[in-house]
Amino acid sequence: MPDIMSVLKTEILRLARKEVRNEIEPLKKASAQYRSDIAALKRQVAALEKQLGRTEKRASKGSEPASAESETSTKFRFSAKRFAAQRKKLGLSAGDMGNLVGVSAQTIYNWEAEKSRPRHQQLAAIAAVRKLGKRQIMANLATPAE
Repeated sequence: MPDIMSVLKTEILRLARKEVRNEIEPLKKASAQYRSDIAALKRQVAALEKQLGRTEKRASKGSEPASAESETSTKFRFSAKRFAAQRKKLGLSAGDMGNLVGVSAQTIYNWEAEKSRPRHQQLAAIAAVRKLGKRQIMANLATPAE
């Protein structure tokens, strides 16, 4: 009798495992699909957040020049190398160029070293100096600023 009982018991366990496996298999597949869907959604959210950050950065950069353009209709570009070359071509020291533009000599050095960039009002002053000839610049430096 114990042999029949043990055989019956093992057979019941085998069938129970088979039934459980058959019931769990669709759940495992669904769980795996849900995990992959969640991972895809996380990637999509990360991409959208990155895109939103770039859009906000562009919008914030775009809004500043728009307000600056409303003050003056001209937009100025600045190149540190060209600025330094023009200063040397005119034979001006950083202090002299700073006096013409209305900033310190250290600021001129920082602009040329690309450690900082001029503000919009300073760009307008640089453009005004750019339009002057060497004689006019020397005359402006010779007269004391009031």
